Amino acid sequence: MDENAMASGTFRVGWEEWVGLPELGLPALKAKVDTGARTSALHAFDIEAFGPSQAPKVRFDIHPIPGRDDVSITCSAKILDRREVTSSNGEAEWRYVIGTDILMGDHRWPIEITLTDRGSMSNRMLLGRQALRDDMLITPSARFCQPELSYDVYHTAAMTVAAPTRTLRICVLSREEHNYSTRRLVEEGEKRGHVVEVIDTTRCYMAINALAPEVHYDGKRLPRYDVIIPRIGASITPYGTAVIRQFETVGTYVVNPSDGITASRDKLHAHQILARHKIGMPATAFAASPKDTSNLIGLVGSTPLIVKLLESTQGKGVVLAETRKAAESVISAFRGLKANFLVQHFVKEAAGEDIRCLVVGGRVVAAMKRSAAEGDFRSNLHLGGQAVAVRITREERDTASRAARAFRLNLAGVDLLRSDSGPKVLEVNSSPGLEGIETATRKNVTGLLYDEIEKRVRPAPARRRSAVRGERT
Repeated sequence: MDENAMASGTFRVGWEEWVGLPELGLPALKAKVDTGARTSALHAFDIEAFGPSQAPKVRFDIHPIPGRDDVSITCSAKILDRREVTSSNGEAEWRYVIGTDILMGDHRWPIEITLTDRGSMSNRMLLGRQALRDDMLITPSARFCQPELSYDVYHTAAMTVAAPTRTLRICVLSREEHNYSTRRLVEEGEKRGHVVEVIDTTRCYMAINALAPEVHYDGKRLPRYDVIIPRIGASITPYGTAVIRQFETVGTYVVNPSDGITASRDKLHAHQILARHKIGMPATAFAASPKDTSNLIGLVGSTPLIVKLLESTQGKGVVLAETRKAAESVISAFRGLKANFLVQHFVKEAAGEDIRCLVVGGRVVAAMKRSAAEGDFRSNLHLGGQAVAVRITREERDTASRAARAFRLNLAGVDLLRSDSGPKVLEVNSSPGLEGIETATRKNVTGLLYDEIEKRVRPAPARRRSAVRGERT
């Protein structure tokens, strides 16, 4: 740079420079500086508008490293405009326009960029006249006058730490759009700037094929979601988990995976998983033959005992048998209905109380003590039970966390009994209600769930199968 340029505070820029777009999570790109072009462009793909019409956003993917289609970053931004742009070869196309900061050396300033799918370009970005500053000294014959960067940054842990929290497109799979839990998931997500849509699980249908598996809804293919939050009712577990598996197939992040939901809903399978992970639970027995009734009761100890349907939810299908004769009668009745059930030791010392631990990302974030209504042994809030916030022990916290991790659930309600021999897990709920726990503890549990979601779905590089990307590009 000459003395006059130094004195005036200008900085020298060549026809090609390293730049960063920190607000998009793109720390290093090679940009072509083209004074012949009016607008700037970012060469992206899978460009998709979403969100409400009064505040639309756009989501897109980019391969920041030329020739490396296995490294992909998803970005999102507010839409400023949609313009017709004519490229240098005379082709006109409508492009979304976004605004973001550009970083070049020590210099940072806001620019507007158009988005276009031109993956064949060696430079992932073109910097046009509108984005250039008055204090730039353009030297068309030079390259990399500003400090050089490296693509290695996309393979470091610092990439994830420094990544901005982008706008996410989130789907809540729920048949109850207006219940408390669903409303809170929508409200909290929108408060954070995300776009949250409620989709009725039973109205989804699937196109199952090897190359392009899809989920359809009301006659249209559902868009690419960043996150699926399942709220699958017990009555539709088989179909609901099939829909979730379809989203898993296309690579969408699902808060609770399909296999974890399926296992937690089958009480026999759930207890077998707890036993495999050596997690404390009441003594439990199961048998299919009516000849084994006496031995079945003996396996869990003396009466009173609990007889529980495998498909029971919210305390329904759970019976307390106080005498051996009563237990035999209940078991006989369930078998007569050809119902699947298990027999379980009744923890008397719990005195009709249990602890609901809300686990998010493997960590207990809230806990409440539920007490049964007078004359009942079941503490479910739906049956008139009462709930208050409670301090839990380290052992109880560890037990609840281990139980949620055993099912790979990132959101779980773990129900514990306090017994003389330590905490016993009664149930692991994969679609826990949020109203009771938020009311009792006065904690923003929904916000803590979104903290976990945002941490897991940041725009860090995602490695994808090059064969699949090869078909797209």
